[in-house]
Amino acid sequence: MYMNETIHTAETRKAATRGLAIVGFIALVGAGIWLAVYSTRYVPIVVNNVGVAAVYLGSIFTPAPGPTLSVVPNASTTIPFGEISSTTPTTESPASKPVAQKPVATTAGEKTTSTVQIGSETAVNTLSGLPDFVTTISAVGYLTTASADSFVASSTVPTGSRAAVSFSIKNVGANASGPWCFSATIPTHSSYLYQSQPQQSLNPGDSIDYTLGFDQAYRGADQMISVTANIANTANTATCARTVTESNTNNNSASAKLTILGG
Repeated sequence: MYMNETIHTAETRKAATRGLAIVGFIALVGAGIWLAVYSTRYVPIVVNNVGVAAVYLGSIFTPAPGPTLSVVPNASTTIPFGEISSTTPTTESPASKPVAQKPVATTAGEKTTSTVQIGSETAVNTLSGLPDFVTTISAVGYLTTASADSFVASSTVPTGSRAAVSFSIKNVGANASGPWCFSATIPTHSSYLYQSQPQQSLNPGDSIDYTLGFDQAYRGADQMISVTANIANTANTATCARTVTESNTNNNSASAKLTILGG
């Protein structure tokens, strides 16, 4: 009797164990299916939110104003001289008095001057010394489309718009710069650092105006944007492996803040 109860209890435990194993297996399979569905539906969104931001860049090159030369010819005054008409001699009577001839009145011509502009292509400048980049942020704002031409200056970026910054980089030094790069630190979800491709050489006085927009902006007030000219591109040393030697590097960077209501 006692032995039968023991055998019955053991088999009951085995059955319960098998039941729990089956339930656990079913739960595990269900969790796996749920996880697969979750990954399919939500992971791409999360990846997109923390992925690399798309950057929209536009630029306008402005050459330095060329030298001009003003040529002012010597002022000349033309005075026409009239001819004194000849007179036929007449026989004077002893009582008549000689009549003096009056000179013909003359009129002075008008004084004239002229200015001739000589184009800069005739001037030859010998460059010496070092270049000097100056970065200036003119405005912050947003893009209404994917084009940099749609820039709107504003301290606040509306929801659904791309944050943007308008800035210029100018060579105020004494020599041509050669190829160079710039970087921009922008407030995106991934704290993105934009590094440009090599830019064209700037002669003294040349400048380039840029508009840089980006999506996936980090929401909040006082979001910082900073731009630095003349950087070494650490991501691709084949483009800007080294910085350009300058006379002054203290004016290469500029920064500004804006409020982003939506990214």
